[in-house]
Amino acid sequence: MGLEKFNILAFTGKMKILHLSWIAFFITFVVWFNAAPLLIAIQQELGLSAEQVKTLLILNVALTIPARVTIGMLTDKYGPRLVYSLLLAICSIPCFIFALANTFEQLAIARFLLGFIGAGFVVGIRMVSEWFPANELGTAEGIYGGWGNFGSAAAAFTLPTVAVMFGGEDGWRYAVAITGLMSLLFSVVYYANVTDTPKGATYFRPKKGGAMEVTSKGDFFLLLFMKLPMYLTLALLAWKLLQIGMFTEQSTVTVYFALAALYVLDSWKTYQVNKDIFVKDVPKIERYKFKQVAVLNVLYFSTFGSELAVVSMLPLFFATTFDLGMAEAGMVAASYAFMNLMSRPGGGWISDRFGRKKTLLILTAGLAVGYYAMSQITATWSLPLAIVTAMVCSFFVQAGEGAVFAAVPLIKRRLTGQIAGMTGAYGNVGAVFYLTIYSMVSAQTFFYVIAVTAIFGFVTLLLMEEPSGHIAEVDEDGQVTLINVN
Repeated sequence: MGLEKFNILAFTGKMKILHLSWIAFFITFVVWFNAAPLLIAIQQELGLSAEQVKTLLILNVALTIPARVTIGMLTDKYGPRLVYSLLLAICSIPCFIFALANTFEQLAIARFLLGFIGAGFVVGIRMVSEWFPANELGTAEGIYGGWGNFGSAAAAFTLPTVAVMFGGEDGWRYAVAITGLMSLLFSVVYYANVTDTPKGATYFRPKKGGAMEVTSKGDFFLLLFMKLPMYLTLALLAWKLLQIGMFTEQSTVTVYFALAALYVLDSWKTYQVNKDIFVKDVPKIERYKFKQVAVLNVLYFSTFGSELAVVSMLPLFFATTFDLGMAEAGMVAASYAFMNLMSRPGGGWISDRFGRKKTLLILTAGLAVGYYAMSQITATWSLPLAIVTAMVCSFFVQAGEGAVFAAVPLIKRRLTGQIAGMTGAYGNVGAVFYLTIYSMVSAQTFFYVIAVTAIFGFVTLLLMEEPSGHIAEVDEDGQVTLINVN
């Protein structure tokens, strides 16, 4: 796979896989965020209250945290070709249900289930890692993530126009249904045109299913600790639903107990998968350090988590700070998300050229400074200076995301889907955390909090080791394959 040139304009070999994968990811984000630009029309036709609209937004992300972990496991076991194709096809169903819904309850159920399509990102991370060598992997993963992630912006730009083209009260329904049809049709295209690995290469699968493998006792307990924030975030979402009247106190307490029981069950399953490490040492050639995963989780918490949160609040921030109309504020705020097209691939490219850890240290420091600068924005600033500040901050955020996933596939090949799933889930954990903070403090304090967490990420990053040498994978016949990570 390393002999073929990296030519972004080509559509053969590994470049074909990259293009089809980012398009698949792009479509998942179009579907995932298809309601946001149409909420006013939906609210007016179905007579939804402001609380019900907020509930739909919360439900849209609620399932994505466990979904990314689950999809990561399925990807490692069954391969990205099958899993991505099935995800695109199956998630078109709740998309069609949402388009046909006539009650809030129907909308809520469909929106909750559509959170699953937000896990599509994880699948392509494993697919791209199978096709590109280490010296191109950051660039390839950055293009996959950055161009695919632009699907949310594309939905915001195009779906209102599509709804107007169809016209009438049902215009939004046609717009949503078209995204579902795109997802269903592309599932066939993807399955028919990709393979899990280049010809002759081995697809390494986990030795055991149901939980992530670790290779030392210390890593086992670190894994259990790193699982906790994901469950606590789901509990926080349940509490938010209680606050807006979607849940009763009794149902919220039931969710708390259910999450506690699931964590215990998850911990037991993790022990069952890894119990051998308490009896004998894992052969040195098969070991990996889970602290590498933990560090990347923390960094994605502050990068992608802050991006999701800031994209949600930035239009209102610009509108209130500079007395702009919402349409004008939305266009100004879009400059933050628009940077994804180049920043995320740029972060991956820099990581390929100058090293994973060094790049992450620089970008994380820039992220902290960028958010501190945004905390200083007031009405006394000129609007162009505020926009430039937001765009510079956005570069460090999104380039940091690209650099994180330049390192994810270099830890343990057969676990790449699960590692990507956990790291990706931490991005959603960060978004829920930051948005909860935003609901309680001023915008300036909100940006301060992100800057402080970025500093914490920088300190944590000092514990990371630069990927070097080879990943050793053993196939079912006992044959060892060395995968270069330099």
